[in-house]
Amino acid sequence: MGLHSFVMSMGAVVAGLLTVRIVDRVRRRGAARLGLALVAVGIVLLVVGGSPLVTLPAILVAGTGGSILLNAANPSLSDHHGPAAATAISEGNALGSGVGIVAPLVVGAGVALGLTWRPAALVVLPLAALTLWRVSRIPRGTAAVDAATHPQPVGGKAPLGRRFWLLTGALVVGVGIEFANTAWAADLLHLRTGMSTAAASGAVTAIVVGMTAARLVLGRLALRMSSRGLLLGSLVVVLVGWLITWTTTSPPVALVGLVVTGVGIAGQYPLGVSLVYAAVGPQGDRATGIISLGVGVFAAFVPFVLGALADATSTHTAFLVVPVLAVTVFVLLLTAGRRPAGAAV
Repeated sequence: MGLHSFVMSMGAVVAGLLTVRIVDRVRRRGAARLGLALVAVGIVLLVVGGSPLVTLPAILVAGTGGSILLNAANPSLSDHHGPAAATAISEGNALGSGVGIVAPLVVGAGVALGLTWRPAALVVLPLAALTLWRVSRIPRGTAAVDAATHPQPVGGKAPLGRRFWLLTGALVVGVGIEFANTAWAADLLHLRTGMSTAAASGAVTAIVVGMTAARLVLGRLALRMSSRGLLLGSLVVVLVGWLITWTTTSPPVALVGLVVTGVGIAGQYPLGVSLVYAAVGPQGDRATGIISLGVGVFAAFVPFVLGALADATSTHTAFLVVPVLAVTVFVLLLTAGRRPAGAAV
């Protein structure tokens, strides 16, 4: 299972390496279609595969396709909504988090009914078809999805600037906070509160609940406040949630801590992405590829690093990684400085 999660993260790396070239050739609309096709192929291979020799490549294909789709969607939202980009991306990610709540419940229901996880995985296919139909309904010539959006070919790379790299670093490390919690919070709850393994695993959904609710609220707040200010504030919320979860031995209190942590995590990706896009202007697709590459690598390795620390010390001690990551994001955001004059976020 760990390898499958790792390989899915590597799909984001592959997508990051290919994003600009794909968009150069077929624009964002074509990239979205390609991503959906790869997701469908990967899911079919996963369902029919009876060996890791099949399921691991299947996850790589599906993960690559999903990341290509995401890499087409985010800059399209940013370009289409302009000054309201942070709101659009936050609300889009809220929808994604909502699906993240439903997905494990569907899998659990399938297993409980004796159908295994396979029918739940196949639900992805009609969803992919519905998304493909909806993408096709976007009017032809819509600039955000059909225009050549970067000012030079792949070979001519203008500097992205110091602010871009600082903000991208903050975004990537911030996503690491999310993956550290979703990968290891269950083990922490099991060891500290005495919850059963099954109950502790299910309790991690509390993080996603907090993320979904907060992203809807952040979308509205982003219309009135700067994304940078909201992101700095969300890091404080992350630290509060972490402290509650890390210090308690009570299951109900731990659940509250996870929800609070989810609220803090909620802004790390959507607000971070909107800040990066504002920093690079028309080079959004190139920035997206770098983001995907960085997030894929970091998401793949942070859980393993935390696991290694847990083996060397304890899960409780290893979870000190979370505030270290949060403080790192805070420092990177402060170093990046405020938005330049005329920027949207």
